[in-house]
Amino acid sequence: MSDLAADLAAESADIDALVDPLPEPDWEIPTPAAGWLIRDQISHLAYFDGTTVQSIVDPEGFQVHMREMLVWGFEFPDRVALEHRAVPAAELRAWWRRARQNLIDCAKDRDPGERVPWYGPSMSLASSITARIMETWAHGQDIADALGVNRRPTERLRHIAHLGIGARAFSYQANKLETPDAPIRVELLAPDGTQWTWGPAEAADRVAGDALDFCLLVTQRRHRDEVALRIVGDAASSWMRIAQAFAGAAGPGRPAPVSDRR
Repeated sequence: MSDLAADLAAESADIDALVDPLPEPDWEIPTPAAGWLIRDQISHLAYFDGTTVQSIVDPEGFQVHMREMLVWGFEFPDRVALEHRAVPAAELRAWWRRARQNLIDCAKDRDPGERVPWYGPSMSLASSITARIMETWAHGQDIADALGVNRRPTERLRHIAHLGIGARAFSYQANKLETPDAPIRVELLAPDGTQWTWGPAEAADRVAGDALDFCLLVTQRRHRDEVALRIVGDAASSWMRIAQAFAGAAGPGRPAPVSDRR
């Protein structure tokens, strides 16, 4: 857990480096997430860091909160964003830093196998913090894209890739589709030049390419036509069309590049 907490802290520091120098007006810059500003990305992270802490220290209270919030269905995250639109940038930044540090302090010394509730199925604490790393990276990508900044890929991408692969069946469930039985081999080029692999080496269906491209696709931060992945087989192809590493409803994904739209 201490290693996961350290990676979460490092991912958070990357976002801090993006938003800390921004003047107040720049917090209103639209991001690629439809209807969301830079400030909404930060309030989203701060809010759900807080509810993650509640899921750990007060699971019964979290269950009550979850039932209240899920009344809003798919609109829940958008309502969180709108409810915090008027918070000044300095207060929003302080809230985000406080919420993230509280989560790190809460999780770093606990049992990684401890079960915690969430808005869907419960999960291990290790999976919960891995999901926070993924969310932080993905929403950080939205901010970076809004600012026109290219971020340096890190070894922390392995967390996002692993989560995206583990969520294969969920991606089909979210889209109300049956998961194909075919195993899939995933081979990704890590930032340090080594290779990360998942699945049986002999599998006919395969996904291969750069780890960054894979992570951008499974977090739905890029359209499939914008990444250089080699996708072989019907099962692999159908998965890459709907892949999502995040919980909740199937996301709309990013639009295809203009030249590729039909």
